Amino acid sequence: MKMSFLLNGGSVSTSVNTGTETLLDFLRQDAELYGTKEGCNEGDCGACSVIVTGHDGVPRSMNACILFLPQLQGRAVRTVEGISGPDGNLHPVQEAMIAKHGAQCGFCTPGFITTMAAAHATGQTDFDTALAGNLCRCTGYAPIIRAAEMAATAPVPKWMQDLPPKTGHASSDAIFCPLSSDELAQWYQQNPEATLVAGGTDVGLWVTKQLRRPAPIAFLSQVSDLRHIEDYPDHLRVGAAVTITELMQAIASISTSLHSMLARYGSPQVRNAATIGGNIANGSPIGDGPPALIAMGAILILRRGSERRRMPLEDFFIAYQHQDRLPGEFVEAVELLKDQTGLRCYKLSKRFDQDISAVCGCLNITAKDGIITQARIAFGGMAGTPARALRTETALIGQIWSAETFATAQAAMAQDFTPLSDMRASAEYRARTAENMLMRYYHDIEHKPVDIREVRA
Repeated sequence: MKMSFLLNGGSVSTSVNTGTETLLDFLRQDAELYGTKEGCNEGDCGACSVIVTGHDGVPRSMNACILFLPQLQGRAVRTVEGISGPDGNLHPVQEAMIAKHGAQCGFCTPGFITTMAAAHATGQTDFDTALAGNLCRCTGYAPIIRAAEMAATAPVPKWMQDLPPKTGHASSDAIFCPLSSDELAQWYQQNPEATLVAGGTDVGLWVTKQLRRPAPIAFLSQVSDLRHIEDYPDHLRVGAAVTITELMQAIASISTSLHSMLARYGSPQVRNAATIGGNIANGSPIGDGPPALIAMGAILILRRGSERRRMPLEDFFIAYQHQDRLPGEFVEAVELLKDQTGLRCYKLSKRFDQDISAVCGCLNITAKDGIITQARIAFGGMAGTPARALRTETALIGQIWSAETFATAQAAMAQDFTPLSDMRASAEYRARTAENMLMRYYHDIEHKPVDIREVRA
């Protein structure tokens, strides 16, 4: 398959044979651009960060190590070699890194430069968040943050304002790049064994770590109608290819708690690529999205050919790596009610930023006149699938809103889940922390500090 994109301001055309060729390998092996580094090769360290601009004109940092070349069809890419101007003028973030002594060994520096340049172009000033996906082992973050702050007020250089090219349809026998969900539905019904790739943040690791070569593959980055968020009076209809970054923007006014939890979903580079549909469809028992969406009462929309069916999201997950999805059927959208005043999301992980959950608990409880009338409680990391704590919900409904009620309901959690021990947490730890999240929720709603960054002895 022939494909094309902009690379550092110039047009590039290349052949793609399997679809699993990564941007990182292309840059280092074919384009002979060696500034972009391979560190973890799984989207965790940020050494391979590049800037990708889509047709919305917004530059975003992404991990080149888990970006497949077909995902870049019709997009613009900038590596560290393209951050300075064509006449050699340095970008403001490069000047600031020099002035603030932001590099020692320099291995991580190209990734920091591209990530900082993307943040600079979009006016971001929360640099702790913007740089959370870039690791530095020797310099330390203080001088790098100072450099980002120094560059923040400088104008965006004109050479950084990429306009992605308009490109035609690019597909081959083993690689399909649909332009609409109708095209996808028709092709996928005929090729139900295919792998669908939207953000690739999960499938990327199949290739880089497990050395798998899935075929055939459909790349969904150009299916614009799956990227829509439709705003209705009482709910949002979120397309499956909406990225986590885009979902965060849409959800901010509905639930600050969910917004804060999604800010810990991977890194900015991962959130800029990963999609909510992929997070649901991969069926991970520790994915951060499904517990929150289940607690919200989300409705899943599945499509097979021209037929669609709707179901509560919790019914989609049957068993570990087994979902209620027919051959050739894909996640098209998810519907989220806007009234989420009682929703709280708690993620427990070893690292605060960019880590996989040991337990993710999302609670949504309603009380009227001091009596609990409704409860939706969902957990990830407690079973082979994301699941509701139905017995715990029953123990709460109809009871007085009080600390004693929540303490009593903790015992029901053992009837809902029998968690496993693994490298992230023991079964006992998971069980205890899940119970504690009930009490955390009570105190949270009672406006008492529950965030570890707020609690003081």
